Formats: sequence, structure tokens, C-alpha cells
Amino acid sequence: MSWNLAGTYVETCSCELMCPCNLSLDHGATYDFCRVTLVFNIRQGAVDGTDVAGCKIALIADTPKVMTEGNWRVGVFVDDGATDAQFDQLAQVFSGQLGGPMAGLAPLIGEMLGVERATIDVEDDGLRHSVRIGDAIDFEIADIVPFGVESGEPVRFSGMFHPVGSDLTMAEAKRSKISAFGIEYEGKTGLSKSDFAWTA
Repeated sequence: MSWNLAGTYVETCSCELMCPCNLSLDHGATYDFCRVTLVFNIRQGAVDGTDVAGCKIALIADTPKVMTEGNWRVGVFVDDGATDAQFDQLAQVFSGQLGGPMAGLAPLIGEMLGVERATIDVEDDGLRHSVRIGDAIDFEIADIVPFGVESGEPVRFSGMFHPVGSDLTMAEAKRSKISAFGIEYEGKTGLSKSDFAWTA
């Protein structure tokens, strides 16, 4: 089964600026856990012939301090505008069943907390990115522009191991209310990417 997805990405996690897990999954998080919400706004793509353009999907995870120890607890939200076929195909891609980047993380998941439909709103406005998922999640992050950078270009890390890609923009949380699947935390840091693309 072949598939491809392209779109934008945003996340926020419970670590202080900057999240050690983004440097390497085997570095310990700021606290005794890392809690993170990963949000994908799919602009174009198809999974086994099913068009999934316009769909949004979010994963919330509660992981140990050292992510590579596994036993992640993960819940998934799929855009309530998705058809049943889109829902099924996206659930398979994002659980790692169909290969691709998420398959590399699948062995670390110890407990799936569920897959639910929800209204997912994602807004990108220059350096600011906001996400609202039903009544469960509401956060905004802002890409970080370093002091003295007159071009206004934000900080980008390259060479990282991340399912979305090896180069992401660093951000900080400006607003955060997160409580879903029994996972609650205050988002403090974040990442964004304006053009992720996956194929498998």
C-alpha cells in the first residue's frame, strides 16, 4: 500500500526551552516525563487511493523522562470532518501500521489510549501557530526570532531525529490548555514546520 502526505506541522511539549528530547530522544526531558501534542494539517495526500487533503490529525503522548525507554501512552484525534475511509487510512498511517516515519516510533508506544473524532482548528499566521481541538486542547506557539537577527528569520535546528523531518523551527508556547485522554500539562516549548512531506 503506497501513500503520501504533505502539509504543515506544529507541536508543544512540557519541557522548558528548549526540549532536550528534540536534541536526541535518549536525552532526559526537563522533568520526570515529557508530554507532547503533535498536530498535522494535511494540505495534500492520498493513502491507498483515498484522498486525505484537508484532514487534520493530532497525537498526544505521555512519555518517560528518557523517551527511548518506551512505554509511551498515546491518544489520537482525527478531524471530525474526515470521512470513515479517511479516518481509517489516517489512523493506520499515524499508528505506524503502513510504514513511514511513524513506524519508527511505534515500538516505543506501550498503551494506546484511543482514537477519537474532534473538531481540529489550526491557524498559521506568520510566526504564530495556534491549535484548538474540541474542548480538550487549546495552545499557541510563536517561532523564536533570535535577538539581533534583522531578517526576522526564526531559529531552525537541523540534523534532528523527528518523525516530521530533520529540520524544524524552534518555538515557545504563548498559551496552553491541554487535557486529553487523561494527559494534562502546560505547554512551554514548541516546534513548527511549514512544509512536511512523507511518502511510503
